[in-house]
Amino acid sequence: MADEVVLLDTLPSMFGMRVRLALTEKGVKYEFKEEDLSNKSPLLLQMNPVHKKIPVLIHNGKPVCESAIIVQYIDEVWKDKTPLLPSDPYQRAQARFWVDFIDKKVYETGRKLYSTKGEEYEAGKKELIEIFKLLEGTLGDKPFYGGETFGFLDVCLITFYSWFHTWEMFGNFKMEAECPKLMEWVKRCLQREAVAKTLVDHKIVHDLVLGMRKRFGWE
Repeated sequence: MADEVVLLDTLPSMFGMRVRLALTEKGVKYEFKEEDLSNKSPLLLQMNPVHKKIPVLIHNGKPVCESAIIVQYIDEVWKDKTPLLPSDPYQRAQARFWVDFIDKKVYETGRKLYSTKGEEYEAGKKELIEIFKLLEGTLGDKPFYGGETFGFLDVCLITFYSWFHTWEMFGNFKMEAECPKLMEWVKRCLQREAVAKTLVDHKIVHDLVLGMRKRFGWE
């Protein structure tokens, strides 16, 4: 019997994009169900009653929540394709550490660039650049975070690229100037068909943020 795979998601979400990227890398066919986060569907509330957030992967009727956990689940279930997580336990732990760091830091810090003003805005801008410089240093001279191979940490970070333009516009800086090696990594990732197919155009993200600023009075 074929697997039934459904993804509850929204198109501009960097967290949803990483799940879509993992599924595409593994060649898994799935049904995409767009969620309206201002009017969450009964299915989303049923499948993720704790956090009530996207993305949610529903595999043969069973939900898996939290994007990094979903990507690891995909890697474990569809083992016949190229693995995303390293085979070495230490390298695997390191990859998980940095994804946890990204998930705790990047989105909330980047959000300050378009939702705050004054000292909080300036602190957010400084911190976001520092975060990416740290991630650039972690990459070092490797082609990918997984070394020679595109892996778990690459999957979980590259989807933030769709948001770079918005952060640059509101933060008045250029990632190319601040983190040139990281941007070289971005270009390598974009050469992968799955990445090019999955990443959402930066204009969609920018329009979304402009709408949020108007709706929540952040202008």
